[in-house]
Amino acid sequence: MNILYCGDNNIEQGLLISVLSLTEHVKEPLYIYVLTASFPTQGRHSNNIHQSLIYLLDSLVKKVNPKNFVKAIDISLLVARDYPEINLNTIFTPASMLRLFADEVSLLPDKILYLDTDIVCRRNFFNFYCQDITKLEVVGILDYYGKWFFHNHSWLFDYMNSGVMLLNIKRIKQTGLFTKARKLCKSKKMFMPDQSAINKFVTHYKLAPRRYNDQRRLHKDTVFQHFTTHFGYFPKFHTITVKPWEVDRVHSELHLHEYDDLLNRYQLIYAQHKERLK
Repeated sequence: MNILYCGDNNIEQGLLISVLSLTEHVKEPLYIYVLTASFPTQGRHSNNIHQSLIYLLDSLVKKVNPKNFVKAIDISLLVARDYPEINLNTIFTPASMLRLFADEVSLLPDKILYLDTDIVCRRNFFNFYCQDITKLEVVGILDYYGKWFFHNHSWLFDYMNSGVMLLNIKRIKQTGLFTKARKLCKSKKMFMPDQSAINKFVTHYKLAPRRYNDQRRLHKDTVFQHFTTHFGYFPKFHTITVKPWEVDRVHSELHLHEYDDLLNRYQLIYAQHKERLK
């Protein structure tokens, strides 16, 4: 199964956790691609994911299945060509827009599952991955909050969350979906730039059940849990953002212990990795 992640050096902890979670539940070969780039942002500079982490991840997945691999692809030149400067100062990391360049990377296979790095795998997803998407651009899952406020077709629930997307790169090239999305991200400031652009231009898509991108809370049938920002209402309205690498907050604020073994393993591996870098 082909898997795609995207990001800069700021998502390394999430990438490690997410990849480890895949290896716990998937026995089929995993071909993991990571699009990364170095580019200036508002007030700082985003750098490529450190190659030492890619080597580490590659060694970890090969212990599960020798056919597995993790490969990083530097797309800094592509980003510089279509630099989305107008959308760099949103609450979302600019590196999330790297996924919009997937159609420009010849090394990527035609069919690939994109995952955000705050996604934790809880069950095998072989059946989801193996569905026929020949005529589709994307298979996605409704955005938990956005489905109520954003509608592409009348009042139908059709606004997808971009954290889990089964992509048909060949079809996306034909329709120009990502090309249009990149152009919009360059010219128009948006709250959720890449997600909004994908939803605006996608025409051939399918919606999958909630369990493949559980954004609000864990359910018994959850396949992928997505640690997104959600809302709290007591004692007053507020936003809550807890990421899986914030282990103490996962326990104290989300009261979630489902992934303790995974997170303990992550903490040990990441601490050893940081020590080696010293």
